[in-house]
Order: sequence, then structure tokens, then C-alpha cells
Amino acid sequence: MRKLGVVGSLVWDVIHGRDPSETAVEEWGGIAYALGGLDAALPDDWEIVPLIKVGRDLAAAADDFWNTIRHRRTDSRFIEVPTPNNRVVLHYQSRERRCERMSGGVPPWTWAELGPMVRDLDAVYVNFISGFELTLGTAEALRSGFSGPIYGDLHSLLLGMGHDGMRVLQPLPDAPNWFRGFDFIQVNEDELNQLSADPLSLAAAMMGVGVSLLVVTLGERGAVYVAAPGFDGIDLGAAGPAGRETGSAVRTALIPGEPVEALDPTGCGDVFGGTLFATLLGGAPVDPAIRAANNAAARNVTFRGARGLASHLRGELIAP
Repeated sequence: MRKLGVVGSLVWDVIHGRDPSETAVEEWGGIAYALGGLDAALPDDWEIVPLIKVGRDLAAAADDFWNTIRHRRTDSRFIEVPTPNNRVVLHYQSRERRCERMSGGVPPWTWAELGPMVRDLDAVYVNFISGFELTLGTAEALRSGFSGPIYGDLHSLLLGMGHDGMRVLQPLPDAPNWFRGFDFIQVNEDELNQLSADPLSLAAAMMGVGVSLLVVTLGERGAVYVAAPGFDGIDLGAAGPAGRETGSAVRTALIPGEPVEALDPTGCGDVFGGTLFATLLGGAPVDPAIRAANNAAARNVTFRGARGLASHLRGELIAP
């Protein structure tokens, strides 16, 4: 079995305004959505190893959720830490925009902790749910100490946090050093604009430090990508972590999404990223992999919550 390490934060969400006719909803969020996407799309010869810390107050409930993941490595579990788990209050202002307030104290990984855990992995998926999962130093150590492909959803690296826990977009210090830590980078439109006013120059800078694929999610419009010269998929047996070749030219395209009647947009970007990386790891070229990710994100909109999400994404019937 090949092994995929997943770095991120399991969050307890309290969601307001998703449906104006309903009261606030409480459920698992954060990396739970990415795990759903990964679980639904990974080939049968892959298993998931969680590199995820959870607070002691929600550790037992987190274990219950982990046991619903089919692709989980059976002898693995979340790492319990003696701090309150991360919790987020979401207020939807429109179909695709929301404000977030975070609390909790789950600490970041150090390389001394993480290094031994990635030694026998084949790939690593990193989703900055809190923005504090890895320091820059740990991300740099991961890149230099791990030879397989690394996917990075930068998301909350672009979010600051006020004294009241409110998340707001902010510039990313040392951005080029962050970029070089990943073979594949995912951002949404707002995050892209926060990184640079010139997307093409930004993409060129990423390719210049070793990024093979930049993907920008555009909500229901789909996703646009920029691929480095010679890159059109992951070859785990090729030289270099992403099987990148020299020659040819940078390639870019828009892969349209599917219009859907929104029920729950929460977690769509996480499902997109999990599905995209899983599909690439399965050997798919970039364009069909992004189409699969768009389809999974659209299917996520028609389902509420992360429990049972992988089954829904696979098209299975789910008991009420």
C-alpha cells in the first residue's frame, strides 16, 4: 500500500446563515472535508496517514469521525494534544463569502515531531486550515527532508487573526520561500489577489522555485491552472518529486465548473483539493484531474457536513 500523509486541522464548526430559515448548525469542518474528498477519490492501493493534531476536549469524537474514513491506515489515529481543539464560528454573508472567527490552541508541528512520521510516506497533502499547522522552517525542512510530491492549499496562510479571533486577509511574508516548499499550490481568487496584482508574474515566480502546478479555484466558474513546462501528471517513479520534465512551455487553461443549486458551500475548496491530489496520484493528467475536482466540489454543495461526505461523493446511498 502507498501512504499519503495529510496535514491540517480538524475543526468544530458553528455555522450561521447558511440557510436563513435555520438556526446555527454545529458539525466537523476543516480538514474533515479534504479527508472526504481524498477518501472518495484515492485509488484502492493508497491509504491515509493523519498528521493531524486534535485537542483533548474533542479527541474522542475526532476518533469516531476518523473511523468513518475507508482509506485510513488502520493502526493510525489523530494526535491528541493537551489544549482546546480549534473551533470556528462561520457567518455566511452570501453564497460564496463568509466571515470566520477562530478559537482554540492546537500547536503547529515541529520538524522534530513531523520528520520521523513522513519517512515511509509516498506523498504529503498539506491544507492550511488554521494557518498555523506548519511554520516556514518546518515547511522548508519537510521539502528538504521528504522526496515525494507535496500538495499545498495555502488558504489560511493568507489569513491573519485579530485578538477576537476574527480572520482577515493579509499578505504572506516570505512568500517565495513558502512556494518552494510545494510541488502543487492551490489558492482561491481572493488569496491570489492578496499574493499579487499580476497573476502571470506570480505563476512565473512559483515555477521558478520548483512549483509544478498552480491551481486557482473560482467557485462555480471552475478553476484555472498554470502548469510548469513538461508537467502533465505525477509519475512517482520519475526523477523529482512531481515527475517534472524540462522543455516545452508553460501551459494554462480554464476548466469550467458545473452550475448547481447551492445547499451548502462549506468545504468546497477542501473537497476540490483533496480530489485533485488523489486523482493526480492515481495517474490522471492535469485537465481530467481538475474536472474531477470541479465535479466533486459541485457534488459537495448538495450535501451538508463532512460525516458521510465520502460516500456521497462516491454516489452511494446514505442511510438517514
